[in-house]
Amino acid sequence: MSHPIITRFAPSPTGYLHIGGARTALFNWAFAKSQGGQFLLRIEDTDKARSTEDAIAAILKGMDWLGLKADEEPVFQSRQQERHVEVAELLLESGHAYRSYATDEEVEDIRNKAREAGVAARYPGRDEPIAEEFVDQSVVRFKAPIEGETKITDQVQGDVIIRNDQLDDLVLLRSDGSPTYMLAVVVDDHDMGITHVIRGDDHLTNCAKQIQIYNALQWDLPEFAHIPLIHGGDGAKLSKRHGALGAEAYKAMGYLPEGMRNYLAKLGWSHGDDEIIPTDKLIEWFDLSGINKAPARFDMAKLDHINGHYVSLSSDDEIMKDLTSLIEDDVFTPELSFSSNLIDLKTIAPNLSFLKERSKTLIELLETAAYLFKSIPLDMDAKAEKALNKDGVNDILIGVLSKFTNLQEWNRDGIEALLKDYASEHDLKFGKIAPPLRSALTGSMVSPGIYDVIHSLGREEVLKRLEAVIKA
Repeated sequence: MSHPIITRFAPSPTGYLHIGGARTALFNWAFAKSQGGQFLLRIEDTDKARSTEDAIAAILKGMDWLGLKADEEPVFQSRQQERHVEVAELLLESGHAYRSYATDEEVEDIRNKAREAGVAARYPGRDEPIAEEFVDQSVVRFKAPIEGETKITDQVQGDVIIRNDQLDDLVLLRSDGSPTYMLAVVVDDHDMGITHVIRGDDHLTNCAKQIQIYNALQWDLPEFAHIPLIHGGDGAKLSKRHGALGAEAYKAMGYLPEGMRNYLAKLGWSHGDDEIIPTDKLIEWFDLSGINKAPARFDMAKLDHINGHYVSLSSDDEIMKDLTSLIEDDVFTPELSFSSNLIDLKTIAPNLSFLKERSKTLIELLETAAYLFKSIPLDMDAKAEKALNKDGVNDILIGVLSKFTNLQEWNRDGIEALLKDYASEHDLKFGKIAPPLRSALTGSMVSPGIYDVIHSLGREEVLKRLEAVIKA
């Protein structure tokens, strides 16, 4: 194409930026960036009864967190109403629309009869003008062609043919003069210069109706790409139980925007066998031919795996920035087992090198680091209690305490050498020393490596914790 590529993401502000919408936004953003084009945002707020300012803020905040910045200020569909009405008037003048009046009961009766006949519904006013007395109460309907077919040339679905006698005369303007979505989306896409409409395949039938409006107005069609929807791991429609949450919820669960972008890209698009796709590579590689025709399946385990990769590769400064944002926003989910006000980032900072390696999310990192903030006496889980109550454990802890008291330099290598020497001196396998020591110092049998735990706590805290569990 000789003109620049322009894509758009057009959410309805009736709730949060859910995972399906976030993927649609990502695909539009990635395609525009890959082609050196523009990515635009349009808020489709014509449904005033359901659109809210909170939802708009949530969508904008979610996109900002994901790093999907639009190249221009958002367009609000509700502010284009005069233009939408103007185009409806053009369709009336050209004979491609008509004024129609029927009561709700009459409309339902017309639809039922059309359904029984296996054809699309047609309404009063299509073939002859309605009575003047009903004009002020009328809607404006599109005069859909009855014969022939409408062809959707789709970059994902291929050619989709829909018989025109299956497409009804949709409403363009309501009786109060307000435009419907079906009219507004065509007008806005045309006026914004959208070259590629990339959206969920639940819009496929809508697309045929919209193509008819484009043709009636003699406007150039954009390219269409309808993406299969996301399903849960069980193949059912994606729901909250599968992970259909808002973008902010994933931030609260400790996922990184880089990890989410990578995972969302893999939900229905592929580049060979590549699983880890950094954002710069996503922009370089993304094309519409890589979008799969089959529905994607949401898999939390795979999201964790991909996100863990980005956690481990993030610089300490980046991790600290993300942790600070989590704490400042106070967006923690119930997954965090301890109060966020106990977190001391200055204590975490020097220990990030090993904490990152064991963590799939930032919340998991904080959970892993929880032993740093525990107060004496430590709360012991059942397995830790069991480990500490085994025969001979008290003597082991007393011996290790003595060794630590006399350790000259408190560093990881020195700690490792000390414990190995102690095991050798007492003819003990290390498996006899590490579990009770881990339990005494963390209150759990699950923690980072024992050498890292001891080094990170520091001499004074290690001695205090050991003394607290050693039985007199």
